[in-house]
Amino acid sequence: MSSSSYSLSLLAHPPVAKKQPHSLSTHQFTRIDNYYWMRDDERQNTEVLTHLHAENDYCEKQLAGIKPLREQLFDELKGRIVKDDNTVPVKDGMYWYHSEVRGDDEYARHYRSSSIDAHDKQLLLDVNQLAGEFEFYELGEVAISPNEQLLAYSEDTEGRRVYTVRFKHLATGDMFTDVLENTEGQVVWANDSNTVFYVKKDLQTLLGFQVFRHVLGTPQADDVLVYEEQDKSFFMGLGKSRDESLIIIDLATTETSDTWVLDANNPCGEFSALTPREEGHEFDVDKLGDTFYIVTNWQAKNFRLMTATLSTIADKSLWQEHTPHRDNVLLEGVEIFDDYLILTERELGQTRFVVVNKHGERLTLEFDDPCYYAAIAMNPEPNVRSARIYYSSLTTPGSLYDVDLNTGQKTLLKQQQVLGEFKPEKYRSERIMVTARDGEQVPVSLVYRIDKFKRDGTNPLLQYGYGAYGITIDPSFSSSSLSLLDRGFVYAIAHIRGGEMLGRSWYEQGKKQHKQNSFNDFIDITRALTKQGYAHPAKVCASGGSAGGLLMGAVVNQAPELYLGIGCHVPFLDVLTTMLDESIPLTTNEYDEWGNPNDPAYYDVIQAYSPYDNIKAQAYPNILVTTGFHDSQVQYWEPMKWVAKLREMKTDDNILVFKTDMDAGHGGASGRFKSLEEKALEIAFFIALLSN
Repeated sequence: MSSSSYSLSLLAHPPVAKKQPHSLSTHQFTRIDNYYWMRDDERQNTEVLTHLHAENDYCEKQLAGIKPLREQLFDELKGRIVKDDNTVPVKDGMYWYHSEVRGDDEYARHYRSSSIDAHDKQLLLDVNQLAGEFEFYELGEVAISPNEQLLAYSEDTEGRRVYTVRFKHLATGDMFTDVLENTEGQVVWANDSNTVFYVKKDLQTLLGFQVFRHVLGTPQADDVLVYEEQDKSFFMGLGKSRDESLIIIDLATTETSDTWVLDANNPCGEFSALTPREEGHEFDVDKLGDTFYIVTNWQAKNFRLMTATLSTIADKSLWQEHTPHRDNVLLEGVEIFDDYLILTERELGQTRFVVVNKHGERLTLEFDDPCYYAAIAMNPEPNVRSARIYYSSLTTPGSLYDVDLNTGQKTLLKQQQVLGEFKPEKYRSERIMVTARDGEQVPVSLVYRIDKFKRDGTNPLLQYGYGAYGITIDPSFSSSSLSLLDRGFVYAIAHIRGGEMLGRSWYEQGKKQHKQNSFNDFIDITRALTKQGYAHPAKVCASGGSAGGLLMGAVVNQAPELYLGIGCHVPFLDVLTTMLDESIPLTTNEYDEWGNPNDPAYYDVIQAYSPYDNIKAQAYPNILVTTGFHDSQVQYWEPMKWVAKLREMKTDDNILVFKTDMDAGHGGASGRFKSLEEKALEIAFFIALLSN
């Protein structure tokens, strides 16, 4: 690898935003926000657009010296990807479905065939053609009708996760005139293959709150509202039961679930609640035959599996226990087959699968790597003797296995091919535990290249974290990380509180009034990794996105001296102002996660760590900030304001650059190659900092 030096010398005149004081008063407290003017819901304000373009120009000029490195890294990342690739066909009904990518195509083509060898494959969708000249394109859900003759698909062309649904006749290839606008993207067919259900969004809050019934051949204006959720703290989704007998409305806040169902053979019927809504009761339910399977936290913090029938499902006191609660094991889910169940469990942070046959006999599937990611893959058919699982680790590319449910024997169907010089034996992964300041043991997953690593405190480190919503960031293979590992970096995933790595209590210890634990854990891990010789204390970089961007914002306020460079992506930084404004998309859904600052107690909690509100006159690390102009989850103005205030307050001469993708949303650029440009930018930024 080239060891050239790259210039990141500070330019004299970064963009300076105007200050326009705006008073925000809550609970007798008044805050002055000088950059509130940057919010423009319509995204048409000339001053806002001018400033964003100025920041983009400054970013490119500031990073001009590393342009050759960015190009080199982009070629590296792209060069590891197989240009001609396909998925393993999966059987669903009468057909086998798979997708293919070819050459420099950004998107896949979707096919089906009558046999696994795909000799008579039929093109269903060419996403490259659908994407056309759109700067952003995301294919949402693809749903085949029960009679297997029609296809519904949803698409987002702005990045705001507002989807349009279209329909296609598979025999002729003709498109229906039916178009469903402003949806969540999910499409569920009734069993008559002529009726679909979808969730419509509130275009201001971007919450899905209404379920409509649509009959093919009729205008959307004639669609029938069949369910409306009045509580704006709930997310809404649609699905179908495993046996396809029920259409399911799933409703969930962070702490409460609710499920409504409709007979899929009677689309003109009415939805009814499966069991009474109860605050604090979280559950996930599915059905096969006469049995409902419920993963529930009722009297079970780490969840247990219960069963019920149609006559007992409404009264949880009549449910039967299948798999009991365990204090040290988190039950994450269940996959249902005619003769088997597969339980997904997590103990001490490690995932395992437990196969249970109809006689109650249990077979555990475990894995050898010290840290890894494993998940149940697509298994549309319940009447099978084998199941597909996906496996990956920090040193093992993504692998699809077929597992014999009687013996547990795994057969490798396909492993992600990594082009170039990659050899897994060159790399080593570790799982260590770090003692946090309050005595808790926090898991850390590490990977490095063996011949580039010495545990003598000389290596650079990239530390990643998220820590919110109970989302567990499992250690999985990333071909892009090889560009850092091959240059001597250690890569660490900090499994901080707020995720669910160590069970439900691990999540609860990192939310609401306990949110500071997430930041403490991340900082304490940084200190431990340098103290234990995994990294040089002056060569530590960190990265996070979305809620992980909040993590970055809090960490650089609280311990800026620990970090050389920070990658902060689509970051949630203006927590207090956003959580006080119910007109902002997703705010009301977040109260169970952060607390509702309309309550003075939670106001104080959030105010104490909110990154935007806690910027102060001190030295900050070198920081790269990225966002998407059309982001529907974290609005563009949060990082825009944060950067402006940082420029005003910080006392250092370190790099601060801010890049807005004017065509993208929360997920960044679309397409398998275009998105690599963002990754190459961050990697180049970190490498260049070490050269300065």
